[in-house]
Amino acid sequence: MPGTLPRFPSLPRGVTVPALLNSLPRSINPPSLPRGITMPTLPSFPSMPRGVTIPSLPRGVSLPRAVAMPAVTQAPRRLLQDCCSVLDHQTPGGLCGCCWALRPRYKRLVDNIFPEDPEEGLVKANMEKLTFFALSAPEKLDRIAAYLSERLTRELNRHRYGYVCIAMEAMEQLLLACHCQSINLLVESFLSTLRLLLEADKPHLHILATSSFVKFANIEEDTPSYHRSYDFFVSRFSEMCHSDHEDLDTQNKIRVSGIRGLQGVVRKTVDDELQVNIWEPRHMEQIVPALLVNLQQHSQNDSGSPAEQTEVCFRELLCRAAYGHINNAIKPVLMHLDSRSLWEGRGFAVRCFQIIMYSIQSQHSHLVIQQLLGHLDANSRSPASVRAGIVEVLSEAAVIEATGSVGPTVLEVFNTLLRQLRQSVDYQLTGYYDNTGKHKTSSTEEKKLQDAVITTIGSFANTLPVYQRSEVMLFIMGKIPVPGIYPALGSPNAGFEGSRMIQVMLLKSLLQVSERYESSNLLTALPSSFLEPLLSFTLMEDPEIRLLVLSILTSLIDRRHNTARLATASVALDVSSLELKEDRCSRQDNLFMRKHAQRLYRHVYLACKEESSGCSHYHSLFTLLAVLSVELANEEVVVDLLRLILALQELALTSQECLSVFNRCGIHAVCAAFLNLLSQLGPPPPLHQHIAQVIESRQKDAPHLLPEVIFCDKPRLPDGELKVDEALLFIQSKICEALAGSSYSAHCERFNTPYTPQLSEEDRLSKRKSIGDAISLQVDIDLQFQPETPQKPQTEQITFETLKNAIEDRGIVEEEERRKRMEVVERFQTAPFEEIAAHCGARTSLLQSKLNQVFELIIRPPPSPSGHSAPRSTPLYEMKFPVFKDDAFI
Repeated sequence: MPGTLPRFPSLPRGVTVPALLNSLPRSINPPSLPRGITMPTLPSFPSMPRGVTIPSLPRGVSLPRAVAMPAVTQAPRRLLQDCCSVLDHQTPGGLCGCCWALRPRYKRLVDNIFPEDPEEGLVKANMEKLTFFALSAPEKLDRIAAYLSERLTRELNRHRYGYVCIAMEAMEQLLLACHCQSINLLVESFLSTLRLLLEADKPHLHILATSSFVKFANIEEDTPSYHRSYDFFVSRFSEMCHSDHEDLDTQNKIRVSGIRGLQGVVRKTVDDELQVNIWEPRHMEQIVPALLVNLQQHSQNDSGSPAEQTEVCFRELLCRAAYGHINNAIKPVLMHLDSRSLWEGRGFAVRCFQIIMYSIQSQHSHLVIQQLLGHLDANSRSPASVRAGIVEVLSEAAVIEATGSVGPTVLEVFNTLLRQLRQSVDYQLTGYYDNTGKHKTSSTEEKKLQDAVITTIGSFANTLPVYQRSEVMLFIMGKIPVPGIYPALGSPNAGFEGSRMIQVMLLKSLLQVSERYESSNLLTALPSSFLEPLLSFTLMEDPEIRLLVLSILTSLIDRRHNTARLATASVALDVSSLELKEDRCSRQDNLFMRKHAQRLYRHVYLACKEESSGCSHYHSLFTLLAVLSVELANEEVVVDLLRLILALQELALTSQECLSVFNRCGIHAVCAAFLNLLSQLGPPPPLHQHIAQVIESRQKDAPHLLPEVIFCDKPRLPDGELKVDEALLFIQSKICEALAGSSYSAHCERFNTPYTPQLSEEDRLSKRKSIGDAISLQVDIDLQFQPETPQKPQTEQITFETLKNAIEDRGIVEEEERRKRMEVVERFQTAPFEEIAAHCGARTSLLQSKLNQVFELIIRPPPSPSGHSAPRSTPLYEMKFPVFKDDAFI
């Protein structure tokens, strides 16, 4: 119609004029229309029906790429690429999907990083543009990551692994660049992509995914995440550690990747409380066995072997374990060693726990020890080889734990080990290690277990401080079965043989503890509660028990480690060449000898009387006496030791004791060897001359009285009864003469009284003294300490000469007072209670008379001027004062 405006076709759906104008080149400026005139509507293009999409091409078939020709313009080439992209990527219909220029910018930037040939690798320039865009618009990170994941999934489904690697590289670079701002927007897509790669059946994709995960694990995040889950990665990486691929090289690579993946999971989750708790049993039961399998099956010679990487990961896992996580990490180790029967081999189990003890924090070491002890109790019905393996691991763990942190229940550790000894004795006697009698065991295996337990007890004790070692020795001593004295540790079915075996093993345990026990104060090292029961075992009939007791005493007294130098019992011993470590006796040492010396001498004397003693017993007796003389020797101790040796010599000569010729020769040899040593430790030279003369006579006429002949495998004994001439004996009078004029002369009076051992009520295994002996001893004491007739006190004027003489004679008086004090101390230590009571009662009247004389002098009135004595007043101590009761006098 005339006058009507032409009608233009409408624009397609979704396209507006501004958008269309913006798509035009900048050089073209369309003219503006007059007011009221609009652009004609463009013809509409038919759209695809809903639900109908362009069919995809078969696998491996794609449209040909546009050929780059100089004559062809850029627009047709871009249009062809857009069509190929649409058909290849199965993009839904629509103009925006078909037209590459109309797609979102982040998709175009992502598409630009992929080259035409995957071998060319990531397009770095375009990757920098994508990174800059991601940093400029962080709200688009989730879309970028989702689209990258979509592209990677397509390439993975079409087996284009080159583009898969490029996509993973792009994701890694985005993670490293954007982690400071909003990494959580990328992580979900990144982790889902890694799951796809790990679920594939291609080893190189597993390695690629693990490498990417490790890079992600090393990123420190600033913002927390509440919804991540790493359960799949723990399971998959643990499965990779068990890979059994046909190719050994590929298998090692997969296992190393799995180990590194587990290491990354630990690093990512262990310090983040919001993440999954990696220390839960369900996770530890997957991680720890996967590591132990590789640690067991491979050697450490190759630097790239799974074993080396496993050890690094295992140590890192353990060093990050807190107090409450140690048990969850150790329990799978114990379960793995049980299921694979690895306790018996010892090597791998010990190596595992060496890694554990060196990796965890030192204050948590006792938790590992407690786990092992509990596992040992749980395997009490297992074969002896398994129990021995656990005990040896315990021993090695105790050696590593040098801080002494065994835990608050130190005695419980030793109680568990002693209980294992008791059970081992029961199994050895019955021949079965269960109550049903189905599983047999042998004495050899049980003895190996017992030796391992004893060694472990010593290892544990060596990690403890000194005061706790004393408690441990007392605890072990209390477990030694002695009928009527200590409770029996063995079972009722074990009988006497079982008790004897337990006695031997516990004394061996004591010996292990005492060998490295170092204490400067013997009063604390050997208290009465420990020394008395220990010495009582020197009177046991079993020679092995007596020998162990002598070794324990020697190791406890030898604080300066002179036993090795004094181990040779010989009359040709030169003390100057031994380089003995000597020191002056301290006050505590003197107190110890005053308190326990007589008890030690008594048991040495009684031990020499045992008929079952052999060469080792007499050699141990010599070593004990030698250590006593070196460690605790002073003038008084030397004199007492000389008295003891003379008494032993008399014991070997008497015919009242039923001693064999070997026993008598052994006692004479001990006396000769010890006197030769003692005479070179300080006494005057005449003593050494006398002893050397006797030894020379024995070498000529009676070599069977010397240690070189007796203390050997085949001792040469005389035929018939032993006869010893006086020239072959050490004479008491000559010893006294040799000590005269020296510091020992103050104690020489004690030589007049021969040494006789005092048997106390505590020696339950020895003979008791007869009533006649006790009465005669009491009479001797009463006669010796009979009070003198009281005399009137004499008045003496104190002058300058009196004071001068008192000062000059003070040394002699002090020596006399000291001697008297020692006699009193010795009498109260060794004499029975009845004798002490009788002696004290005899002196009561003397004390009362002395007190009366003192009181008479105190209350004596002064002389009166008239010469008459004043009337005697009532003494103050005799006055009777009234007593107040209920406000009245009584």
